[in-house]
Amino acid sequence: MARATQIKALALLPAFALAGLTMACGAGGNGSGGTQPSSGAPASSAIPAEAKDAKLAALVPADIAGDGKIVVGQDQTYPPNEFVDSNGKVVGFDVDLGNAIGQKLGLTMEYQNADFSGILAGLAASKYEMAMSSFTVNSEREQTVDMVTYYSAGTSLGVLKGNPENLSPDNLCGKNLAVQKGTVQVDDATARSQDCTKAGKPAINIQQFQAQTDVNLQLTTKRSDAMLADSPVVDYAVTQTNGAVEVVGQPYDTAPYGIALKKGSGQFAQAIQGAVQALIDDGTYAKIIAKWNLSTAGAVQKSEINPAVS
Repeated sequence: MARATQIKALALLPAFALAGLTMACGAGGNGSGGTQPSSGAPASSAIPAEAKDAKLAALVPADIAGDGKIVVGQDQTYPPNEFVDSNGKVVGFDVDLGNAIGQKLGLTMEYQNADFSGILAGLAASKYEMAMSSFTVNSEREQTVDMVTYYSAGTSLGVLKGNPENLSPDNLCGKNLAVQKGTVQVDDATARSQDCTKAGKPAINIQQFQAQTDVNLQLTTKRSDAMLADSPVVDYAVTQTNGAVEVVGQPYDTAPYGIALKKGSGQFAQAIQGAVQALIDDGTYAKIIAKWNLSTAGAVQKSEINPAVS
């Protein structure tokens, strides 16, 4: 594309799409170094610091607590849950909640950006001590990690304003559908595509991207007909595009998010679960949900360890 033509085309894109394009071009589409068009939450909504709980802190294994920090694997392309704001700061619902958990345990959280599809492998290899990146709890993940629940979200279908293709989750055959690699939405889209071909209809063209921001960009620049993502993420895309994206219907397949921990980590899971429950009980959890405008319907009253551990 000629430079003048490219500049003209860029001028026509919404701000949210431009932010994703910066990420796609500057980071090879993997989300590292990308930005969002705003900080996502007003400064006045800062969450007060938590006091250390000595009993919970004592449950953290010495090999984790010894350096005073917890190394957290995270895909920072998933607003509003975890993303890099316009000031280059890592922010989001998971970040605020993670920081509060760390304060309860008397430890600092060190967030390390990574491709979503490789985080759990990094956890297994001890590259990370915890993974907090909007992981849906499911039986496949429970086979390799312990998961501490902290919110419930479903899958939503995002389309362009007015839904020009008149799409729904059940009529995507032959359409271009953008999803993030390694997410439950890939499995969902694959199953739906198989149903299409079994019915003699064209398969769904599933377009997979490392970064959720690239998924959003794919839709806003009309290179995809729709996208599937977690409900908070699609809701946030609607607000950040000033309504250029809209949600079709209601979220489905609602399931808990889980903080992933390596199996065999002693009482670490109990420490994390206890910290989350304490934040729920003292009202901090509700404040963080409100700060990021997440649906209160997804709030949990009881944090659990899955699978159950003794």
